[in-house]
Amino acid sequence: MTVLKTSLRNFLAHKGRMALSAVAVLLSVAFVSGTLVFTDTMNTTFDKLFAVTASDVSVTPREKDGEGEAPSQTGKPETLPAAAVRKVESAEGVKSAEGAISSTSVTVVDAENKNLGAKGGAPTVAGNWTDNDLQAMEISSGHAPRGPTDVLVDADTADKHGLGLGDEVRTITVTGDFTAEVSGIASFKVTNPGAALFYFDTPTAQRQLLGEKGLFTYISVTAADGVSHDRLKKNVAGVLGDTYKVSTAKEASDEGREELGEFLNVMKYAMLGFAGIAFLVGVFLIVNTFSMLVAQRTREIGLMRAIGSSRKQINRSVLFEALLLGVVGSLTGVAAGVGLAIGLMELMGSLGMNLSTDDLTVKWTTPAIGLALGVIVTVVAAYVPARRAGKVSPMAALRDAGTPADGKSGWARAAIGLLLTGAGGLALLATAQADQAKDGSLLLGVGVVLTLLGFVVIGPLLAGVVVRVLSTLVLRMFGPVGRMAERNALRNPRRTGATGAALMIGLALVACLSVVGSSMVASATDELDRSVGADFIIQTGTGQPIVPQAQKAMEKAEGVEHITQYRMLAAKVTAPGGKAAQETIAATDPTYAQDLRRDMVEGEQSAAYGKNAISVGGDYAEKHGVKIGDTLSVAFAGGETAELRVAAITSDEGSMDQGVKYISIDTAERYIPAEEMPQNQMLLASAKDGQTEEAQAALKASLADYPQYKVRDQTDYKKDLQDQIGQLLNIVYGLLALAIIVAVLGVVNTLALSVVERTREIGLLRAIGLSRRQLRRMIRLESVVIALFGALLGLGLGMGWGMAAQKLLALEGLKVLEIPWPTIGMVFVASAFVGLFAALVPAFRAGRMNVLNAIATD
Repeated sequence: MTVLKTSLRNFLAHKGRMALSAVAVLLSVAFVSGTLVFTDTMNTTFDKLFAVTASDVSVTPREKDGEGEAPSQTGKPETLPAAAVRKVESAEGVKSAEGAISSTSVTVVDAENKNLGAKGGAPTVAGNWTDNDLQAMEISSGHAPRGPTDVLVDADTADKHGLGLGDEVRTITVTGDFTAEVSGIASFKVTNPGAALFYFDTPTAQRQLLGEKGLFTYISVTAADGVSHDRLKKNVAGVLGDTYKVSTAKEASDEGREELGEFLNVMKYAMLGFAGIAFLVGVFLIVNTFSMLVAQRTREIGLMRAIGSSRKQINRSVLFEALLLGVVGSLTGVAAGVGLAIGLMELMGSLGMNLSTDDLTVKWTTPAIGLALGVIVTVVAAYVPARRAGKVSPMAALRDAGTPADGKSGWARAAIGLLLTGAGGLALLATAQADQAKDGSLLLGVGVVLTLLGFVVIGPLLAGVVVRVLSTLVLRMFGPVGRMAERNALRNPRRTGATGAALMIGLALVACLSVVGSSMVASATDELDRSVGADFIIQTGTGQPIVPQAQKAMEKAEGVEHITQYRMLAAKVTAPGGKAAQETIAATDPTYAQDLRRDMVEGEQSAAYGKNAISVGGDYAEKHGVKIGDTLSVAFAGGETAELRVAAITSDEGSMDQGVKYISIDTAERYIPAEEMPQNQMLLASAKDGQTEEAQAALKASLADYPQYKVRDQTDYKKDLQDQIGQLLNIVYGLLALAIIVAVLGVVNTLALSVVERTREIGLLRAIGLSRRQLRRMIRLESVVIALFGALLGLGLGMGWGMAAQKLLALEGLKVLEIPWPTIGMVFVASAFVGLFAALVPAFRAGRMNVLNAIATD
């Protein structure tokens, strides 16, 4: 009980000093809790959607042989005949069976050619309106589609794009364009996650989306009263045989949930990874806080030992303070996490995904995990300072506050740090020399961990060297005040090292990702300049195929010399040795050899466009012992099996089309029926001599009715690539900002506690003539040099990681290393401002101290 009272008294007495550490715990726990609440809420939203949209039993086509690795891009979904619906109706236990149509290979535009699709990657879905849809939706205005000129739109899409009854929309499919007027608007009974839905009557959907009557994409089956879903599935499968895939509502929901879970798990674990980084940074803050508090209370602890307190009691007292800190920070963090989850839901809403707070899901495991993590991390971080407190002897009551550093432990620490750093450096060097990306990735991970630990351990030793160098460059110009700031930063190298290490971690990751991102852009740009001969690249940003009518419109554009088709085919390829595997084959026009210049291992690329000819990649040829003149057996998905002669072997050194096999469009058409032929994934175009600008303008004009396609020259393509990587990096930087904020709090806390520790010294300095302005400047300069110390270590370490990572990318064809010096320099300079910001409150409080009271402080 005495330990409890003492701990509680000390905690409340130093609550101001504990506040910033509590904020660090709060932020880290909030990020973990917010991530869990957000992903659980998304699961709840989709679970409700799957529950109301899944029929008792559903029947869908089975995947064709050769598909799965590279699904066909015919622009039409797989279908089943109307006869299958009649068969299902005859099965025992069937109350009703309804043929349904759903296609995502569509683009819908309004009267002004504005794309009505959803944002944020959600699909645009077109189909027929069925009774099964009434489970999830209700018509809120107008009526269901009754003929070829009617379309029913979901309410969310209508609201986002201002659609009303009678408005005209145009639907673009591979079978052609057709227009319809909005006849009705349907509202979801549950949350619509963001897809744009358009419903037509069944004959129109069959004709326009599937290309012919009498076809459906799936069958919704309703069970008769008293018939279980499993029994109904067995009966339906009995009349259909193995031709189709039959699933119960639970199986269909589980399949959808599994596909969603893969996406959610990537997002969840990525965000939890950043929360872990924030926790790691928070550890330094907590260790520093308790180390300084223990040092400041040395005399107090010595007195407690003198009157009978044991080492264990002192140890437990400090750990109990940490426990209180962890509980307070974690509880507030869990509450803040719910708010963060709501903020993430609003952010996703602005990107096109609708998530309702009505579905907000806070499982009991979320606060339990948040509380456990916060408390465990805090108590573990305080363990070393607690042990140090327990070692304080009763004689310390006769000394001034503070304990001298252990020289032996300092040298031991330096030796361990150098060993870890050296081992990590060797692992990074081995990464750069790896021949396989898989082996190199493991070495990179080991190198990153070891060098990070090494720099953390060796931080105090580095502080003595680096701070002196930085002080010479930055602080000495400020005269005596600058020299005092330098000495303050060097007074306790262990503290300076720990404070700088907290900032180092976040900035190391920033530097590493900056190097990787810049190298990716530079490599891709170099590859484009070296390999791409086409003037223009035409494709969508969503992976949709190019519809034939858009291609025909482009072929009429003036100033265009040629347009090259590019179709991706799925096939099972059997090598001469008999080994078969699913492969992706590119069917292109012969002009592709001009539009993309490939380095060759053997033969000429143009030879791959001869009759029944094919090219293979160098790695494939080496792995299977394939030579020019050998024959490959190629079973095309949806088509026949062909015997194709290897006419060329391409190099896999570049990053574009690495490992792709080429055949001509004529060869593909010889073995794949027209209705099974995939549409073009992209088109390449070249302008006539001296007519580049005219050709680009003509191509854009020809696609005015098709806003889903972009006509980009190489400059545009490079810019889009740079923007995409930049957006991804900005998201990562935003997540890393949490760790950097916690590190800044660590600098603030260290300075604040340092000011309290030096109260008497500050009073004496003021008494002998140091002005308030000079005092505040001294503390600000101390903060700046600590921040620059952390930034220098972090940026140097991060660039080392980034250069090692780039060597792995080089194995995938991204061979250009580029250091983004402007970004690195900007981050370094920004760190100085971070130091200035962190010192504002401590410097202000130091400047307000009463001189006499400060001198009288023990």
